[in-house]
Amino acid sequence: MDALQMLKKDHDKIKEIMSHIDGTTERAVKTREEFFTKMKQELVVHEAIEEEILYPALKEHPKAKDLVLEAYEEHDVVDMVMAEIEQTPFDDETWAAKFTVMKENLEHHIEEEEGEMFDQCRKVFEPEELQELGDQMSARKEELQSEAA
Repeated sequence: MDALQMLKKDHDKIKEIMSHIDGTTERAVKTREEFFTKMKQELVVHEAIEEEILYPALKEHPKAKDLVLEAYEEHDVVDMVMAEIEQTPFDDETWAAKFTVMKENLEHHIEEEEGEMFDQCRKVFEPEELQELGDQMSARKEELQSEAA
């Protein structure tokens, strides 16, 4: 699977998990906890493969550098909000508001990645290079998931 297909698949999975969380109320403590934990695990691995493999490769291309720098910052913002959410009880009235802020940031990031960044990747990488990046990312993803298990 090429790198972009892999990331799109991850994005779809994360959006699906977020939609499950989005429909919860303060009484759904177990559901929130279960899906939030699952989402965090997915995001940690996803961010790692982007930041360790794709972003450095893309950053080498001058026209893509600003996109990559912005993507790193967006990851940092999501991580900050996620850390704040983790410190908030699942039944706290502010939990949903914090989650909404994180969700909106993630959706914006995904939209930019799948638009501008993926377009830039297709311009600067040959299909074989995208395949090679995908292979590297897949191997690293498996490694991270087994470490987490």
